[in-house]
Amino acid sequence: MNTTIKYLLALCCVVVLAACGNAPAGEKVEAEEAVETPAETSATAISYNIDTEASQVNWIGAKPTGDQHAGLIKLNSGELFVENGNITGGTFELDMNSIAVTDEMGDNMKAKLEGHLKTGDFFEVEKFPTGTFEIASVAVAEGVEGATHNVTGNLTMKGITKSVTIPVKVELGENGLAASTPAFTINRTEWDVMYNSGVIGTVKDKLINDDVALTLNLSASPQQAEVQ
Repeated sequence: MNTTIKYLLALCCVVVLAACGNAPAGEKVEAEEAVETPAETSATAISYNIDTEASQVNWIGAKPTGDQHAGLIKLNSGELFVENGNITGGTFELDMNSIAVTDEMGDNMKAKLEGHLKTGDFFEVEKFPTGTFEIASVAVAEGVEGATHNVTGNLTMKGITKSVTIPVKVELGENGLAASTPAFTINRTEWDVMYNSGVIGTVKDKLINDDVALTLNLSASPQQAEVQ
């Protein structure tokens, strides 16, 4: 094997290893200071109730070695407001106790990992059983693949509130509303999820990427007016 071929093979190995070391795929979303949300809802806005059985947040966490785990978080409740065919506000509540792993693994390993995610190392669900996302503003997305709008809102986890702007595809029909996102990533340390993070000096073979990939899928239907 000549020197050139050896060099090319070595270069390919470097590229593959670098790719495995990347954080989960998705548009990186920066956490900012919490922003002000609307104090009142327009009287002409239509309220849509989120179907908690048909809605969830999916997540992917990974190590620099390429190992990763995927899972979901269910919603407790939620409401969206729509005016002139556009979402103008709303909020939903995350059930942090519902955090689950969807990887194929043995029941014991799955239960162990889910239990660990609920401890103080990660989301400390006994103290912080819920998280919330409250919409502050919505803008039409220009040239964003897989999204029609950019939604800015306050995400609260572990008692910490930060604002994020996420790409969302909104589809409004006669019978309801669907809102979904392409994959995006947030830095978990912004919400004090520090386990095996690089920012605390974790050794390389124990390191877990600070960035976590999320996708959001919401289904909602118009709230029925009360019969007088």
